[in-house]
This record gives sequence, C-alpha cells and structure tokens, in this order.
Amino acid sequence: MVKNSSFKIIWDVQALEHFKEILEYLNEQSNQAPKIVKKAIFDRITTIKKNPLVSEKDKLRNPPSKDYRAFIVFSYRITYQIQNEAKEVRILRIRHTSREPLGY
Repeated sequence: MVKNSSFKIIWDVQALEHFKEILEYLNEQSNQAPKIVKKAIFDRITTIKKNPLVSEKDKLRNPPSKDYRAFIVFSYRITYQIQNEAKEVRILRIRHTSREPLGY
C-alpha cells in the first residue's frame, strides 16, 4: 500500500482575508479575472501539497530560512511556511508585487 505523503494546507486568517479582498477587487474589473487568478493560485498550491520545496526560498525573510518559501502568480506573491513534523504548509501572506513588502 502506498502511503499518502501529501502535506495539509493551512491558511493564515489574514492571508485568507487578503485573498478574498483580491478576488473581490478583481471581480469589479472583470467576471473572468478572479476565476483565472484563483485557479492559477490553487493549481500552484496543489503542487506545493505534493512537494513543498518546489518554490524558491523566501528572499524577503530575515533571517533566511529554508522553511519559508514564496512564489508569484499573476503579480501576486504567496508566502508559505513548511512545517515538516506536522506535514503542514501554512499560507502566510498573499500580496500584489507592486506593494511594499512587509517584514515578518
């Protein structure tokens, strides 16, 4: 029997709120845009569930850590943390790349 090695995805409350705000904003601009962006981000998160190391280390993290990763989809930067022992990936932040990065 093959053991499922998938990681569980946990969304930080603030990250989820920002994601909802982004989709609402996009919906004001276009009916299709939020669907396209949402699908692209979820597709990437599905890949991360299987292999959380697929994205580059988060270069904005200070101090640097191999457990913090980030990827960009349609100018949205998604930051996440890998928690190996719990087999979880925590989505920490989603923001437009034109916005000033916040420290954490």
